[in-house]
Amino acid sequence: MKTAPETTRDRIVTAAAKLFYGEGIRAVSVDAVAEKAGVTKRTLYYHFDSKDELIAAYLEGRDQPNLALFQKWFAEAEGGVDVKVRAIFEQLAKSARHPKWKGCGFLRTSAELANMPGHPAMKIGAQHKKRVENWLTETFEAEGILDARKLGRQVVLLLDGSFAVVLMHRDPSYMETAGEAAAALVAAALRS
Repeated sequence: MKTAPETTRDRIVTAAAKLFYGEGIRAVSVDAVAEKAGVTKRTLYYHFDSKDELIAAYLEGRDQPNLALFQKWFAEAEGGVDVKVRAIFEQLAKSARHPKWKGCGFLRTSAELANMPGHPAMKIGAQHKKRVENWLTETFEAEGILDARKLGRQVVLLLDGSFAVVLMHRDPSYMETAGEAAAALVAAALRS
């Protein structure tokens, strides 16, 4: 089966994603994105009204693939729901060991835009994090966990906290430790 050819807009978003994730959104100019995408600045602005719109497109492009990856890791893990949740953290720790790993693009972008709460990228990042939380909540509800919403939120806090600490210390074992804590919370909720 053939895939659709990449559009100019797709090329721009792909180039922006590589640069924004690698260097940060404020450090990367529109000129650099245009050059990496092999287009003129005018062409870039034909597809995006502003750099802010391009930043939003970068994060929109990460939303579903990231959630799907968490769901895949969860589904592939053998064991109970507590073990499956821990597997997400273990897989993230493996990713964090890669030299090009720069943490969570949503969190890094929100840190750069902390003084701009109305920025479209801030809204997209918040929606992504809420989607992850909702998926976890629904998963826990399906297991009969009574306070599934609270547990989903606790696991998201452990996820995001581990992203921050691993990025700071460059030590993926923090993510594994957070996974152990998440598994313990889930196991305790299953028993109650």
